[in-house]
Amino acid sequence: MSVKYETDVVAWANEQARLIRAGRFDLLDLEHIAEEIEDVGKSEQRELAHRMAVLLAHLLKWQFQPERRGNSWARTIKEQRKRIQLALEETPSLSGKLNDAKWWSGTWADAVSIAAEETGLDTFPDECPWIETEILDSGWFPGGAS
Repeated sequence: MSVKYETDVVAWANEQARLIRAGRFDLLDLEHIAEEIEDVGKSEQRELAHRMAVLLAHLLKWQFQPERRGNSWARTIKEQRKRIQLALEETPSLSGKLNDAKWWSGTWADAVSIAAEETGLDTFPDECPWIETEILDSGWFPGGAS
């Protein structure tokens, strides 16, 4: 191996891809390839959690600041729902996260943190008051329609 993983991960990845395409499996850095493959899955999971937290934060703002509702919030809610649905369609194994209480707890905590920072409010519920089908329903908004 001419490029070390620890020195330049991009050059390393390109070299590993060239070795695979050339059939030079004996020269592959298998341990680091395995780590990178696992990291891809973790990245997808983080992306889902982030999008869900943003969605939940905007739903909180929608419910707790009705006087400030506007097209921008509605667009963000609709966009996050669309992106979450797309992620679940493209990577079906991510749907398991939606059944994971620990994942929901962490995602809810992130959402509350975002909403509190953006609104200055600190009166949000400790647990998510909505069910998954409501959260992901393109026509549902807490406290009223878009």
